[in-house]
Amino acid sequence: MSHDHDHGHGDANEGGKLLWIGIGVAIFILIGFILPTPDSVTQVVEKYGFAQKMIDWHVATDVASAARKTMIVLGIIPMAVIFFATEAIPIGLTGVLMPVLAYFLNLLPSNMVGKTFAGDAPMFLLGVLAMGVAVVDVGLHKRLAAWLLGWTKGFTVPIFVLCISMAIVGSFISAHAMCAFMTPVMMAVYYGSVAANSTDGRIVHDPALAKFLLFALCFALNVGGVGSPAAGGRNVIMMGFWDEYNVSMDFFTWMMYGLPLVPIMGFLVAGYMMIMFKRKIVTKDLTPGLKAIKDETKKMGKMTYAEYVTFGMLLLILVLWILGGHDLGLGGPSLLALLIPVVFRTTSWRKILGGISWDAWFMYCGALTLGALLKESGAARWLAESFLIILQQVGMAKGFGLWVGMSGLSGLMTNFMSDAGTTALLGPIVIPMGIMTGVAGEPWAVGLAVAFATSFAHFLIVGTPNNAIVYGLGVYPDTGERAIKPVDFIKYGFALWVICMLVVWVVGFLVIYNVVGFPEGILDTAKQAMDAAAK
Repeated sequence: MSHDHDHGHGDANEGGKLLWIGIGVAIFILIGFILPTPDSVTQVVEKYGFAQKMIDWHVATDVASAARKTMIVLGIIPMAVIFFATEAIPIGLTGVLMPVLAYFLNLLPSNMVGKTFAGDAPMFLLGVLAMGVAVVDVGLHKRLAAWLLGWTKGFTVPIFVLCISMAIVGSFISAHAMCAFMTPVMMAVYYGSVAANSTDGRIVHDPALAKFLLFALCFALNVGGVGSPAAGGRNVIMMGFWDEYNVSMDFFTWMMYGLPLVPIMGFLVAGYMMIMFKRKIVTKDLTPGLKAIKDETKKMGKMTYAEYVTFGMLLLILVLWILGGHDLGLGGPSLLALLIPVVFRTTSWRKILGGISWDAWFMYCGALTLGALLKESGAARWLAESFLIILQQVGMAKGFGLWVGMSGLSGLMTNFMSDAGTTALLGPIVIPMGIMTGVAGEPWAVGLAVAFATSFAHFLIVGTPNNAIVYGLGVYPDTGERAIKPVDFIKYGFALWVICMLVVWVVGFLVIYNVVGFPEGILDTAKQAMDAAAK
């Protein structure tokens, strides 16, 4: 077997990692402990109650010390990004570093740090990773591939079918679940394709093709998040903010604004991936891989007991996600993926534990702790308000300018903290700001702008569970080596993030907003609700 890995420069790699560690730590120390605290940070921390909250938690003694804690959090952000992107230390260890810093620098109460690192979201990701292991173990992923892509041939058609269909499906069904089901499918198609081009039983790997297939799946599912409220909690959160101003939006109205963007973005993801990878890919025909999976599926015969149990488990978890609501959350149903395969003897406990990417899991848990630090310290609020001041200074404080500016900010922030957290932070800021502009339809327009952009967490591995799942489950079937590196998300995801933002700005704001329009009176209704709340 052969990989495009160079093992002859271990010392150079280690030296590069030490350099990145030094750069990350130096930036952290400079921002967190050396630079003076800007007055604007102190004002935000004091004005919005962050200082009092930290004093009550005994993590600060006065406003000045609370503001310094905020500066420490602001210093953690670039260090974490450098470590995640360069793997200067293992990404799982970088994740662990987040609660370690929170504990030892007393940035949050100790009992709260643990909750940020092991709440519902980490349990959800753990279950989804286990789900992927169970699906592969019983061979159900091969049937999924035959059902979805078995009728396609060549190279171009399967990719466009994959990206457009996954974007649309991701608008209505958990994109994270689809990522767990389909990542092994992509690797099975990959392996069948390269195996057909290999001779003498020696598999010659094509790393560019593996990355191409995995990123096409991941990014297509990401962009589906704009299509409907069912695509994610962030959309439901924004709908809740509209409720507070008596300008509720229903499910199908959201789809009128968001769903037309989805197939366009799915198509663009496929085209972008073709442009970025086609010259690098050696194996330019997926037909052998698709045919091999269809042949294997035929040999498997009728669905087995293990497959029925696994398929039933997937349906059960999906139904519980949809109907369980806040009572069950996402984590509770997901944990059934660890329990059911063992109880019904379809996958062994040892195999599940061995197949879960613990590196990806610890990385994501640490990202949640970082998000909590940003929110609770006031650092995220300060970043948002600083950005709003810039928008006002450059004449982008209302209408199209405000939509572009706030969607750009939410798109950036969602790569560093959860999409729901980003929406929860910015929603209460931008909707009142939109109401005060006096632009018709502004409460809906600016809210949709923020919510849409939180679907584009393409360029940091910590941005969304989809990225973590593809990273964790995207392994070569014969060697178990990972096909994607964390830095690949920046390398291939940032340009796509820019493209997605441009599509929303042009097609969404300039075309769909004008064609669909906004109901008359929602600005006046929202303004009355805001005035009543202020009395």
